[in-house]
Amino acid sequence: MATDLETALLRAFLTAAQTGSISRAAIALGHSQPALSQQLRKLERAVGQPLLHRTATGVSLTKAGEALMPYAARILALSAQALQAPRQALTGHCGVGLLEDLAAAPLPQALADFARLHPGASLELFTAPGPAMRDAFTAGRVHLALCDPSYLPETPLWTVRLPLAWASGPGIDLSLDPLPLVLFSQPCRWRAPLLDALDAAGRTWRVAFESTSLAGVTAAVRAGLGVAALLPANLDPGMAAAGLPGLPDVELGLVRRPDTQGDPLVDAVEAVLRQLV
Repeated sequence: MATDLETALLRAFLTAAQTGSISRAAIALGHSQPALSQQLRKLERAVGQPLLHRTATGVSLTKAGEALMPYAARILALSAQALQAPRQALTGHCGVGLLEDLAAAPLPQALADFARLHPGASLELFTAPGPAMRDAFTAGRVHLALCDPSYLPETPLWTVRLPLAWASGPGIDLSLDPLPLVLFSQPCRWRAPLLDALDAAGRTWRVAFESTSLAGVTAAVRAGLGVAALLPANLDPGMAAAGLPGLPDVELGLVRRPDTQGDPLVDAVEAVLRQLV
């Protein structure tokens, strides 16, 4: 008989992968650390392969974990949407602003699934740097924005801290002095904490390449131009780089236009974002 994957186990796995730590995932889910570890082991038994590399400093995805992660995210999002679908037919339009780093993760697929479940509703996914996101939010094009909340005029309804991970391409010597970096162009509020972490560890560095887009940054890393700090979900298999100074977490927030309060469509889309991040 085929094994069904329990959503609780997938949620434990996804949260551990996103936070980079079993202890942080346990806190986020309101579980004890031993209970969460037991759920993760149960899921690994179900799929027949280890999903996480466990170290004293946290966890990272194995190749099997990287393969499972987008499916886990999609299953959880569809489960939440399926519970809502029988209750109401959603109509109208919702503009969703996403940090580009999230737009390359499972969120766009979850929003596409949502749109299929609610054919009477239309969604627009908007990605842009902070100042352009602020302009779109102020103009009413974006109703919900999940990004660096410091750029937007409203206080975030909720925030989440996500880890960054070092990424490198083939042939990069991580002991190079100075270390070649691939960075997002300004404005980028992640640059200063990243450079501060290197300075604090006594590593000299140089900017080898900059880009305004995630696609440009990842292409430069694949080409071996340098190392970059990315969200774990955006690392290609084999791209993780070990042995570099620890990176700080980054904070994202969900900001919502006040005139959308009580809008069932915007409420439902916010629930999808909360479920996945």
